[in-house]
Amino acid sequence: MPAPYSYDLRQKVIDAIELDGMPKTEASQVFHVSRNTINLWLQRKAQTGDFLPKPHHRPGNNHKITDWEKFKAFAQEHGDKTAAQMAELWDDDISPRTISRALKKIGFTRKKTYGYQERDEQQREEFMAQIEQMKPEEVVYLDEAGMNS
Repeated sequence: MPAPYSYDLRQKVIDAIELDGMPKTEASQVFHVSRNTINLWLQRKAQTGDFLPKPHHRPGNNHKITDWEKFKAFAQEHGDKTAAQMAELWDDDISPRTISRALKKIGFTRKKTYGYQERDEQQREEFMAQIEQMKPEEVVYLDEAGMNS
């Protein structure tokens, strides 16, 4: 977006029209400002008492995580979960990507967990009990990492 006209130029144009009685068309030609712009400045002065440019907010992030101490404690408690799972557990509506960026910002690193997340300990114990009841010659071990095809 282009920068607004300077305040001193606005002041000169308005003074020329109001104090010197210069017609708007002539002022627009002298100051190289469109007549519509002059009308908008005069309208704004009538409404607000001044002809300052409207404030424009620059686009940017509205940070969803503001309490960093709370987030650090949250990361320590739930650091074993994925970013998507952490996003669901966080108080506000937040995306997994925001969680990832925040974790990076606080310097939180995660190691990969190679264990199966949904492993059932009871099923493992039952399976181990079944294997113990079998004869050693009935048990076959497969090492898939070393197979040739």
